[in-house]
Amino acid sequence: MKKVFYSIYAFMFNIFRFMPMKKNKIAFLSPHNESFNDSLGAVMNEVIMRDEFVICKISCKDIMIDKSGILPLFRSLYTALRFFTVKAYHLATSKFVFMNDNFMPMAKLRFKSNAVITQLWHAEGAFKCFGMHIDQPEEIRNLEIAGNNKLSYVVCSSEQVADIYSEAFGVSRYKVLPLGAPRTDEFFKKINMERLRSDFYKEFPECKDKKLVLYAPTFRDDRADDMRLLDSLDIQAFNDRFGDEYRLLVRLHPQVHTSSAELSGATDVSGYKKLNNLIRLADIMVTDYSSICMDFAFLDKPLYFYAFDLEKYVSDRSFYEDYESYVPGPVARDFQTLMNLINNNVAQSYKRRMYDFKFYNFGTPDGYASKRVVDRIIYGIED
Repeated sequence: MKKVFYSIYAFMFNIFRFMPMKKNKIAFLSPHNESFNDSLGAVMNEVIMRDEFVICKISCKDIMIDKSGILPLFRSLYTALRFFTVKAYHLATSKFVFMNDNFMPMAKLRFKSNAVITQLWHAEGAFKCFGMHIDQPEEIRNLEIAGNNKLSYVVCSSEQVADIYSEAFGVSRYKVLPLGAPRTDEFFKKINMERLRSDFYKEFPECKDKKLVLYAPTFRDDRADDMRLLDSLDIQAFNDRFGDEYRLLVRLHPQVHTSSAELSGATDVSGYKKLNNLIRLADIMVTDYSSICMDFAFLDKPLYFYAFDLEKYVSDRSFYEDYESYVPGPVARDFQTLMNLINNNVAQSYKRRMYDFKFYNFGTPDGYASKRVVDRIIYGIED
């Protein structure tokens, strides 16, 4: 079925490519993130502030079918129809295209020769292997290669990871621009934390007057493992030990297949839209192999890594460095050990590793990465 959708989209796009290109039109393509809460959204906001361009947003939300009722169904079908027509037209006639993930129809899209297509990617640094560094079925790999061949630029978060991005996307090193991670610019902005906490407590009153521990695991490629992800989380044991001081927040990755109904005794923040605000609010993060650790490390906050299935995960998805000696925080292989590490504030002893981790993945950020990306790619201005 996906092949059919790819072909239909490519057919429509390749018709619209004969329409005149709009030099002031920019398409922002987010195949797997409807919220635009990453570097793609940050660059889009920078472009909007310039007030010189026509913006077209394209995301996975455009093709989500809502079966909750007759009216929502017809609305979502109408939106999906626009994805294959109106949105395809805007993509085909945009001078600039920014994206944050692989978009498989790209393989069959015939962009105009002067179109500028930039991959911003949805993660920072180099943590888990991705792109050409992971195994893929031959058919998927061929689509990936054909799509990457359309790229004009790939933006990465530091000079240190530029070669990895060049290899992961199969592009020449000169196409890789280490301009910084645009999504981190927001962390340099002043924010009213009292107001932010007040708003958060209104939505989640059970968190008031508690320190917040955010558990944010990533998905597993094996669906069966994914379904059992929360089996390793003993919420009752956590509350018995830390309930007077801490509130456990759980944010499941959008691709996790388990149900949040299992989170009795914890606060489910999987649907909380503003991820950067959630990271600001949390006092401690527990994760496993998720690149969300980058953001917490960026803010020098205590990180704990709960890697109860490390061997299995590594066999399915490898890392660029040895996991246990690379991550900027202590690693627990069972839940009791995790609680002991938190109780003894062990993350505080990882400050040197945290510094090395940050420099390798972010270089020396300054809060102006979005501006550099827009200046370099749209206006051709180089530092």
